[in-house]
Amino acid sequence: VAIEPSDPADMGALKKGLRQLNRADPFVEVTVSARGEHVLAAAGEVHLERCVKDLKERFAKVSLEVSPPLVSYRETVQGEALNPLDDLNGCCISEVVTANGRCVVRVRVMKLPTPLTELLDKSCDLLGEIIGAKSKHAPKSLEEDGNQTEALRKRMIDAVENDLSSRASDIGSDRIEKCRESWRSFFGRIWALGPGEVGPNILLTPPPPPPGSENSSNGSVLVNGRPYASERLGFCDNVDDTTCSSSTMGGDEMLLMKEAESLESSVVSGFQLATSAGPLCDEPMWGLCFTVEANLSRDSASPGDQYGGSLGGQVMTTVKEACRAAVLQNRPRIVEGFYFCELSTPTEYLGSTYAVLARRRARVLKEEMQEGSALFCVNAYVPVAESFGFGDELRRWTSGASSALLVFSHWGTLAEDPFFVPKTEEEIEEYGDGSNVPRNISRKLIDAVRRRKGLAVEEKVVEHATKQRTRARKV
Repeated sequence: VAIEPSDPADMGALKKGLRQLNRADPFVEVTVSARGEHVLAAAGEVHLERCVKDLKERFAKVSLEVSPPLVSYRETVQGEALNPLDDLNGCCISEVVTANGRCVVRVRVMKLPTPLTELLDKSCDLLGEIIGAKSKHAPKSLEEDGNQTEALRKRMIDAVENDLSSRASDIGSDRIEKCRESWRSFFGRIWALGPGEVGPNILLTPPPPPPGSENSSNGSVLVNGRPYASERLGFCDNVDDTTCSSSTMGGDEMLLMKEAESLESSVVSGFQLATSAGPLCDEPMWGLCFTVEANLSRDSASPGDQYGGSLGGQVMTTVKEACRAAVLQNRPRIVEGFYFCELSTPTEYLGSTYAVLARRRARVLKEEMQEGSALFCVNAYVPVAESFGFGDELRRWTSGASSALLVFSHWGTLAEDPFFVPKTEEEIEEYGDGSNVPRNISRKLIDAVRRRKGLAVEEKVVEHATKQRTRARKV
């Protein structure tokens, strides 16, 4: 939850109370969000209520304003990659031009397999040590942490192999081998991870140009990048990305090439900004792979920093906008967290238990009778957003006879399209032209997060104008 004092003059007392609360209970986590809010994280509802009470009465001793529970979401696109390089080539291209017109950025995006995404998400600390993103010291060499690197590399390959094996019945053996070759090339082109340089999103280096073509022939140079993450993970050796000898280049071409090399960090920074705040509700992206082609042109009479600031800043902003636009063009979806719920309930309250689970959008996995007792054990997945007050409601409907244990399980993608528009004949017959389509669960979650963050929300202020009355009618 986000906490702030009722009187802004008590902010110092609140900060001191939070420090004392953290000393008294080390399990409490206190962070400051990007919006400046003090966020208090606890182990559960009961723990959180106790922490807020202690903060009001014992530590800060001031009146507090406590927000509703904050729930994190993720953003992704629909579909999973089978042959990554071919799937990227078939994706919609998002093209954005910098303010001065010197750089054209083209972005493609696809969704990574779920096993690979979950592996990258769980291995953030290890990736930080290997790549050196979160270490205060210099990155470790591959000789120092070779065992960890080798283990992580093998787990990444196994995650893709298991995903291909699960689809072997749908595709032929020849296509399976072709997909394996494509994934090997894919792992050798990883430029960076994000957000935070260790997240579950991947930035690939641009594909090599076709044989016989030169980028400089039309007055532009491609920002090639370097597979730095692949080198650190051991998927490829250190490569020299110098494609042309300086002796064969003219002075203008050499300057343009050096300027393109200096923009590589701007492309990576734009990718990091885009993956940390998606287009739906400014939540981090999850399980996406981007290919960014930034073509720098020399056909400009003015220097790059004359219009709209420096060229590096323009490229960073343009890459961010292009990545967000690419996600919107490829059927975006919202991702929410799920708890694994283990319920114990008597036979007579089994129906009431299922009613509570249905109201919470839970998905029941199995139901079995416990041996030697009259209790049923029900396993289900409950969305994190629907878990607040779940225990109290369950005890109220079952007269205290049922108990539940909630443990975070995984991230799951909601299949509903937040921007659903009727297209087929059946949908048009049911919803009409789309003006009366009710908001689905995905759109409600997105609007709630956008409203909490102060972002624009598209909603009808007046539902039925003919039924509104603004003054009393007196006869």
